[in-house]
Amino acid sequence: MMKGIRYVVDDHGEKKAVLIDLQENRELWEDFCDTALAAERAAEPRESLADVKRQILNR
Repeated sequence: MMKGIRYVVDDHGEKKAVLIDLQENRELWEDFCDTALAAERAAEPRESLADVKRQILNR
């Protein structure tokens, strides 16, 4: 088991939640937040790299 990670289990021993020591596992928390943010933005419209370059160069 990872240091600074504790699981909350129910009466049957099934994992139901996790407690993460944010000082001990800051990188893990950042990865979790990045993944959640990416999933939240998955349906947003995208722009091609060429379009972004064109916008920047035309300023």
